[in-house]
Amino acid sequence: MVIGIDFGTDSCRAMAVECNSGKEVATATSYYKRWQEGRYCDGQQNRYRQHPLDYIESLEEVIADLLSQLPHGSAGKVVAIGCDATSSTVCLTDSKGLPLALLPQYAENPNAMFVLWKDHTAINEADEINALVRAWEVDYTSYSGGNYSVEWFWAKSLHLLRSDRSIREKAYAAIELCDWIPALLTGIEKPEEVRRGRCAAGHKCMWAEEWGGFPSRDFLSQLDPKLGEIRDRLGNITYTNDQKVGLLSKEWARKFGFSNSVVVSTGIVDAHSAAIGAGIKPGTMVKIVGTSTCDIVVAPYDIINKKRIDGISGQVDGSVLPGMIGIEAGQSAFGDVYAWFRNLLGWTLDEFDASQEWKSKVMEETLDALTKEAATLQTTESSPVSLDYLNGRRTPDPDPMKKGIISGITLSTTAPEIFKSLVEATAFGSRAIYEHYKKHGLELIDIVSVGGISQKSPFVMQTLSNVMGLPIKVAQTEQAGALGAAMCAATAAGVFESLSVAQKVMGCKMGETYLPDKKAHDIYNILYKRYLELEGSLPEIITY
Repeated sequence: MVIGIDFGTDSCRAMAVECNSGKEVATATSYYKRWQEGRYCDGQQNRYRQHPLDYIESLEEVIADLLSQLPHGSAGKVVAIGCDATSSTVCLTDSKGLPLALLPQYAENPNAMFVLWKDHTAINEADEINALVRAWEVDYTSYSGGNYSVEWFWAKSLHLLRSDRSIREKAYAAIELCDWIPALLTGIEKPEEVRRGRCAAGHKCMWAEEWGGFPSRDFLSQLDPKLGEIRDRLGNITYTNDQKVGLLSKEWARKFGFSNSVVVSTGIVDAHSAAIGAGIKPGTMVKIVGTSTCDIVVAPYDIINKKRIDGISGQVDGSVLPGMIGIEAGQSAFGDVYAWFRNLLGWTLDEFDASQEWKSKVMEETLDALTKEAATLQTTESSPVSLDYLNGRRTPDPDPMKKGIISGITLSTTAPEIFKSLVEATAFGSRAIYEHYKKHGLELIDIVSVGGISQKSPFVMQTLSNVMGLPIKVAQTEQAGALGAAMCAATAAGVFESLSVAQKVMGCKMGETYLPDKKAHDIYNILYKRYLELEGSLPEIITY
């Protein structure tokens, strides 16, 4: 038996899986307590921070929950643990590899915490990195779509170093969440000894064998000497997700009754893990649909053959499936767009003297009512058209400064009509990514979707199929990320000779398949053109 653990945006989810059958024998979820309270975040500043204690406490809770569901003695049958996490989710550490927020003096300092993937406070730093890359003799963004994102490792690390003098003085290294969790579980403390995963390093940190690993110390020191020092502590070697980091530490083994021989596999980006869990292979695009989206593709070497795809979130040798090129794109907001509109409609609830339980129920019912009514509306050539860039644009061509638009509304436009337009906008964004892949020569036969929205919203999924004009399969698992991490763990422990074999044995089945309605697709072709026109109509910022 193996355990896969998925550290998502709002919660930690875990799954226990039998290796020989792929049967999911137990699942568990723990919501981050501080995050649920809205602590350390400021939406107006695009600042989203998570306390490392949220991860530790939720990790303990999900493992305990899993074991409570299993027969007595099951802990001794666990042979491996695999983990994935949101990325790029970055934290500065001290010389012992401890996230600074775990030190008493920084316990309430947001700059000492993990900077969540959706945090956009490092816009200026990302711009500086891109400007320096264009003037440098090596294009370190050539495998990152030709642009370095505000959401990624070096921009966020640089921003933290500049934002707080006391943090800067104490910072010794920086680490991705998906690398920190395996280090925590195996008792690795020194930053220099952390076995960093290929997925995060290649897609978020500009790592490539072509230039000897991470960007050079000279390059990073040009941005900030402290950043150059941090780079030296990362090493140059990265590890694919089918390799082991080490064995579970005695402390963690004793806490839950695990064997001292439990293998911990290399950490992996959550979207990549979900793609593995959904059965990704060449010719398949796996769409992870949640608060944001990631669209993952793998391709054999002879298909890519050193061709560099612009405007994406990376193409990395050995990410996702070892032995292939892993390619990532995505949208910065998807489910977050729907949540924004729901919250907009319900903003007055805070003025009522009522229980939080009642308010939450009203908000949940609001989204249900919007969805139910929107599903009854006809799609016409005069329907409102929206642009989904409420959290900037990730792909094609990253631009965190892009903004959302709702167009074509009148005094008679209803809330469900606007909601329907927003759902269509997220589907248009998905179509743009698919067409971008196709334009660059990737032959995609299947689209498989995973994530909460794909499981819970037939309206969104049918709209997606209608807009794209393609069938969309839904993977029959609620925890594709945890399942993918479990497959990585089983492979790292030697249960399977390769991750592809693990997929065949442990893979999930396909559930619902959404088929496009031709009449609706024909109308959406017209609305999609208006969407693309809106994308090109965003005004430049004018200063006086």
